[in-house]
Amino acid sequence: MQRFSAIPKPPARPADAHKGTAGLVFVVAGSRGMAGAAALVGSAALRAGAGLVKIATADAALDTVAGLAPCCTTAPLPDDGACLAHEAAPQVLKLVEGWQVLAIGPGLGQTDGVAGVVQAVLSHVKIPIVLDADGLNVLGWHAGAAFKAAQAPIIITPHPGEAARLLGVTTKAVQADREAAAASLAALGAVAVLKGHGTIVTDGQRMYVNTTGNPGMATAGAGDVLTGMLAALVASGMPAFEAAVLAVWAHGRAGDLAAEKLGMLGLTALEILDCVPQALRL
Repeated sequence: MQRFSAIPKPPARPADAHKGTAGLVFVVAGSRGMAGAAALVGSAALRAGAGLVKIATADAALDTVAGLAPCCTTAPLPDDGACLAHEAAPQVLKLVEGWQVLAIGPGLGQTDGVAGVVQAVLSHVKIPIVLDADGLNVLGWHAGAAFKAAQAPIIITPHPGEAARLLGVTTKAVQADREAAAASLAALGAVAVLKGHGTIVTDGQRMYVNTTGNPGMATAGAGDVLTGMLAALVASGMPAFEAAVLAVWAHGRAGDLAAEKLGMLGLTALEILDCVPQALRL
């Protein structure tokens, strides 16, 4: 495995750029009680340079998501009163047409309806997919078959517990040899981002071990910010592996900048989010 250490730079934005050329990110996230996850993904995509972001979410969460992320547009999806219903799948496939990247998973819940939507996306969507959180949880150890049947490049961003479910092992085993676990995740058919202390990015041929970030980032919503950042960088035209390396590095750097201002104790995802533009000034 080739060691990768160079931090890629985001593409320069041309002088004649407009919101339609700066990156189009479509987000499927959130449920009743988890609206914040969807809002953080969408807002982070904008902070990382996306020109337009649409968040499709359970109808029960729509108004809350729209209020938390006023710079994103929103679309309601059929739900069971809280989480996406099976009927949401065809709507997602229609709504995602014309967008450049799909980020899916945070805050969706782990119901049969959500599983149906995720499986439909993997089977039919032809743009890069950033898959996180419940999008991974509903696949579990069946993920490899789903990834191999996918129509588009996939980037997964599991924490150690989610990685363990994907690999059919224990979290302890993942943490005992994180590099081997990351390589096994990539072997499923995706660019893998194994989160945690020293986040690892690998495409099966190259491996990057991150050095930015701090313990204050162990806070709810921090992973949702990373998902949005990664989606935006892929939408900017960066290849998946390079976008993942930059997103991971800049996400950690944003956490470091926030900690320098406020200290690590009590840091929230909102402070990390606020520091994303500064972290990407390379």
